[in-house]
Amino acid sequence: MILYLLQPFGLSAFPGNKLLIALAFGSLTFACCFVFGYLVSMPVQKRVRTWRVWHEILSIFTMILFIGICNFLLFTALFHYPLRFDLFLMFVNWTFIIGIFISVFSTFLSYQRYLRGRLNDLLDKTTDEQTGISVTIHDTRVRGNDVTVPINDLLYIEAQKNNVVVGYLLDGKLKKAELQTSLTAVLGDLGEYDNIFQCHRSFVVNLNNITKAYGNSNGYTMELGGGLATVPVSRSFVGKLKSFIS
Repeated sequence: MILYLLQPFGLSAFPGNKLLIALAFGSLTFACCFVFGYLVSMPVQKRVRTWRVWHEILSIFTMILFIGICNFLLFTALFHYPLRFDLFLMFVNWTFIIGIFISVFSTFLSYQRYLRGRLNDLLDKTTDEQTGISVTIHDTRVRGNDVTVPINDLLYIEAQKNNVVVGYLLDGKLKKAELQTSLTAVLGDLGEYDNIFQCHRSFVVNLNNITKAYGNSNGYTMELGGGLATVPVSRSFVGKLKSFIS
């Protein structure tokens, strides 16, 4: 439809049926997307550990270049133009002008979809590296009981007035422990671990245990431990979360 409405490459001067010509280029473009997706993009994604936004952008721009080359060859065949480099550059330039808007929109939708449903696939998890490591969260009361748990079992820490509640896994179930301390002190104790992330003024989470996320740019709700707990991401921390996983 874009080709039919804008009619670039001299299509406006074509005396024949412009819709059929546009359909021919559209069909070739669809075929290029299909071939590129299944023969190039999908195999590469399987080899890349974490498919990030810049991977998606690079993949789309490479696909646009592939589409431009194929459409240029079809153009020269249909209109009997010589295979000239300057003509090829003009053709690829137009292809990128048309494709850039679709690319930006497609990348944005893909990114939002990943954030909503596959946040765990975007994170560089350090679960294997932290196997066997335990962390201690200190209780500031004189006779308080510190909590020591394997870091891979730690789900979240929630601030509640003068106390914090530590949510962690024990035998596959969610357990909670209340300690008298502050979230600032907890972050100080766990500051050396990059997977400990403050997502809300009252919540700190272990990014390794995030399994799903829902929401939009105004905020997210993240599931931890396969749905055993949910933690909010406030609007002020959304940008930090996006930059953390980009």
